Amino acid sequence: MTLPELQILPAIDIKDGRAVRLFQGELAKESNYGLPVEVAQDFSATGASWIHLVDLDAAFGIGSNFELIQEVISSVDIKVELSGGIRDDDSLKRALSTGCNRVNLGTAAIENPEWTAKVIGQYGEKIAVGLDVRGHTLATRGWTEQGGDLFEMISKLDAAGCSRYIVTDVTKDGTLSGPNLELLREVCVATSAPVIASGGISALQDLIDLRAMTNLGIEGAIVGKAIYSGAFSLAQALEVAVK
Repeated sequence: MTLPELQILPAIDIKDGRAVRLFQGELAKESNYGLPVEVAQDFSATGASWIHLVDLDAAFGIGSNFELIQEVISSVDIKVELSGGIRDDDSLKRALSTGCNRVNLGTAAIENPEWTAKVIGQYGEKIAVGLDVRGHTLATRGWTEQGGDLFEMISKLDAAGCSRYIVTDVTKDGTLSGPNLELLREVCVATSAPVIASGGISALQDLIDLRAMTNLGIEGAIVGKAIYSGAFSLAQALEVAVK
């Protein structure tokens, strides 16, 4: 049986107008990788079909890179998934006005399930929910607070019709220590919605392992630090995603 393609979503995290990567979500532990528009154009030229774009300043409530995000999205002719600081009707409409194809709800989805159910009903496929996890406990507010049981939340979101989940083991993010495959399997068992893996991807073998799980419900993988640090290239990632 031929496995489905694994979508590769190279990540661009924006802070203070620059493309950065954090270590386990800590603002004090960042690495700088230049101008987001140039990074996005490089990803597009390499053949990416998606970019995972994060406004870290908005996510941490310390600012906004809205105009720059508009510029990044308009500079490429590929799909963009946007995350960071989307917590109410106004910020959601503002995010969708950038021209992104999908938004990723984080803290708000966990803390305000009624609102989340409403916007899932309103916008459908344009809404994904990010499930950031330590063990089986959700992490919110930039991973600084606990948000309840992972599987109880999936059950609620499934009932609301959530179109897909982005699952991050926060202890893995930015560490290049490999994805939490067992956690991802558990999530795939718990929901029929597609799952995008995030956090810890460090080697091409990680992507090969995730591709082997596409028949379980893994749809894609967000790749950040591994590409920026030179562990492998985006071109190599895209190649193993279809082999």
